[in-house]
Amino acid sequence: MRTRDSAPGRGTEAAAEGGADGGPRYLGIDVGGTKVALRAESATGPAEETSFAWGPGRGAEHDLARLAACAGTLTARTGEPFRAVGVAMPATVGPDERVTAWPSRPEWTGLPLGPALRALFPGAAVAWADDGDLAALAEAEAAGCEDLLYLGAGTGIGGGLVLGGRLCPGPDRGSFELGHLVVELDGPTCVCGRRGCLQATASGPATLARAARLRGAPVDFDDLRTGLREGRAWAVTALDRTGHALAAAAVGVAELLHPRLAVLGGGFAAGIPELVDRVAEHLAALARPGLSRLPVAPARLGGLSSLRGAVLLARRQ
Repeated sequence: MRTRDSAPGRGTEAAAEGGADGGPRYLGIDVGGTKVALRAESATGPAEETSFAWGPGRGAEHDLARLAACAGTLTARTGEPFRAVGVAMPATVGPDERVTAWPSRPEWTGLPLGPALRALFPGAAVAWADDGDLAALAEAEAAGCEDLLYLGAGTGIGGGLVLGGRLCPGPDRGSFELGHLVVELDGPTCVCGRRGCLQATASGPATLARAARLRGAPVDFDDLRTGLREGRAWAVTALDRTGHALAAAAVGVAELLHPRLAVLGGGFAAGIPELVDRVAEHLAALARPGLSRLPVAPARLGGLSSLRGAVLLARRQ
């Protein structure tokens, strides 16, 4: 997690005074691989959300301009600045605040993320953290569980772990990269370049690609849902392998760190409710004698876990 306050000045004073409704305003941003979601909250007023799809890569500057325009629409609705901004980021960010890797949008590599975000929101406290970490934080609060493992199946695989109410491994020590846990030594090649990562087997695109190979024809998200509803072998088999891989990763984490609950979220998982049952079945099959089975449940916040975590991060600044 990285946190940086903007330079002091009139903008900071205005933000601290709060919005027109008498309370401070906070902005959460979930930067995904295919779209960006934003949620504005205040102390007393209703929350407002908006989103946009990235589209083809045209460079980091173009992407940041789109983000600024979208955030500007939320600001324009009240004419008041945000006191703090929290950003959920899937990219790997180095200690110098530069993006070191983001396979989904490689044109961001080398971007000085900290200065770029602070320039977008002058006068606001700006913080960012891994999207999976923030999803875990939000889900732990929603579930009232201080020891929780989050598995997020979407465009990639996100993950987060909360132990004793705190993120693990913790601020400034890196993110909980569950998606790059190796679950198959000879598995498919991941976008990171390594073979066998959980993401390469259990992400939404990986599941759809496997279903297409089994079916012998292209498969999109709606095709998969229809195939599962009709009990088609190609759909059931494709999803079962995804569930098995997610369960294997969760069991490995449980053996080392003993969370009390696992929750399954992410945009892909939110639209495929059958996936929770597949993961639960494989967790039962993988349980070691003498140890309690790790329970798994759907994420309470659905596909919005990272976004809500971003708002939570902003509120903590």
